[in-house]
Amino acid sequence: MVRWTWPFKSHVADDHSSRGDAQPDFICVGPQKTGTGWLYRQLAGHPDFWMPPIKELHYFDQLGRPALANPARPRDERDLRFLKSLKSVSAGPHIDLENYARLFELKGSLLSGDISPGYSTLSDKIIQRVVGYFPKLKVIFLARDPVERAWSHLSMEVRSRQIEPFDVADIDEVIRNLRRPGMLLRSYPSAIAARWQRYVHPDLFRIYFFDDLQRDPAEFRCSILDFLGADPKKPSGRLTADYNSKAGMEKLRFTDKVRSRMAQFFKKELKVCSAKLGGPARDWPARYGFSFLFFFPVLTDILISIFGLTGASNPGSYSCLLSPG
Repeated sequence: MVRWTWPFKSHVADDHSSRGDAQPDFICVGPQKTGTGWLYRQLAGHPDFWMPPIKELHYFDQLGRPALANPARPRDERDLRFLKSLKSVSAGPHIDLENYARLFELKGSLLSGDISPGYSTLSDKIIQRVVGYFPKLKVIFLARDPVERAWSHLSMEVRSRQIEPFDVADIDEVIRNLRRPGMLLRSYPSAIAARWQRYVHPDLFRIYFFDDLQRDPAEFRCSILDFLGADPKKPSGRLTADYNSKAGMEKLRFTDKVRSRMAQFFKKELKVCSAKLGGPARDWPARYGFSFLFFFPVLTDILISIFGLTGASNPGSYSCLLSPG
């Protein structure tokens, strides 16, 4: 599978730790339909943050094609300055980490970051350069059951006419859409996490689960704010933690037959997530009637370590160890 890759500005050194505060404090690399919109709204309304006026900057995955949608909040002078700078830096022929960092000068003493779901598709090369340039960058990965995430993603694409409507009861059509490269790159959370964990210090990397957002959004919010160094006790404006502007959006009809077939499609990945991501992911295989091959997570980690597969970057490349089929 092909991942987005762009040339870097050649004369910029990797170590710019003396650059000052002109840099993002964090990046969120959760793919679409994992709670990124919820996170952006919670942070944009929090007094400890200044968030860009658009949720998704797409600088590292859509160079030259900036998505300058209407801002989510009123356009003040600072927002307009940011949009103008983003348009300028995104029009360049290469990734310019120095000027990307300067986009965040506007945050002043507040926290700020980049929440772009497309960063879940970034190559090792880009991740390594970004993390090397911003050694203190915190990385949030939002993970969701790949079956549920993919179906929600397909629903969004059909609803917004990003793809042609298709017969959702036709299993072959569903699988055909799942096999699109852009969909596949976003549908294997174990591989996405592994790519980022390869370069980000463990203290600066956190996995958060969509399951926990659904279960207890207030606690979910508190945990993320604490990780980012903000005060969880401060409210996000008039937003409550359980606010979800897209909660009523209609999804495609998800029949038991299609759900079962999609579960088979992601069977190995569900088991790998259970072993490698832990947390709520441990329960994902059981949702579809799959038993986990190993009864002891510690034994799983030992076996994977023995075979040297903890950093596999290709979806399914080490899942054969976790599934009898």
